[in-house]
Amino acid sequence: MEENPRHPQPTHVLPFLPPELRLPLFHWFAFRMDRFLVKGAQRGLLGKGGEQEQTGEVPVTLGDEESARKRPRRETPGSGVHVEGPSWRHIRAEGLDCSYAVLFGRAEADEILGELEKEVEYFTGLTLSPKPWIPVLERVRDRVSGVTGQTFNFVLVNRYKDGCDHIGEHRDDERELAPGSPIASVSFGACRDFIFRHKDSRGKKPSRRVEVVRLQLAHGSLLMMNYPTNTHWYHSLPVRKKILAPRVNLTFRKILPTKK
Repeated sequence: MEENPRHPQPTHVLPFLPPELRLPLFHWFAFRMDRFLVKGAQRGLLGKGGEQEQTGEVPVTLGDEESARKRPRRETPGSGVHVEGPSWRHIRAEGLDCSYAVLFGRAEADEILGELEKEVEYFTGLTLSPKPWIPVLERVRDRVSGVTGQTFNFVLVNRYKDGCDHIGEHRDDERELAPGSPIASVSFGACRDFIFRHKDSRGKKPSRRVEVVRLQLAHGSLLMMNYPTNTHWYHSLPVRKKILAPRVNLTFRKILPTKK
């Protein structure tokens, strides 16, 4: 894995991957952000045990960040997301298909956040070496798989120590992703704004105007970014200086082994 000198390098990086998954380093526009990468072989899903968790709504904003707020319609989940389980909210715009639910109740989310803070070790550097999944990550992965019917063999764990830690606009559209597969983003800790911007509306001279979509990702929540969202939309986590608490984010993916 080679460093990419074009982008500022984040601090505290530790990757985990099995030998069959040899991937180039993703390009992340990250500033003062702790990163922890876990890649491993998929295990069987958990059974149906466990009680249903309390769910909540996600505030959704369509439009420029400084303009009046509008709410898009919310529907039952699509793109293969199972209705059984948590209460889903569906967010749609042109080429954007996302499903949101609070997957973990506050007590369980607090417990998982505590385990992540204790068990996940962050390092500085970009050297990738194999390492197995740890139990707390398997626990979250299996819960996500259980309610969505999707399987994942890769997770990237990002830690934002406060509202000054942020990540710029980017797309999770790496060529190693299984075609058409969703990306599951699970959040623990501080509630943070999450902004989608259409690729045609970026830059100083955008080719056309497309309203941004802004969400607030709650403690214990799951955001499913379904195909073709990452083909057309960039997303970011902006600076929020008033937020003093940490946030840990897990993004689960399905990665294809590199062909020899």
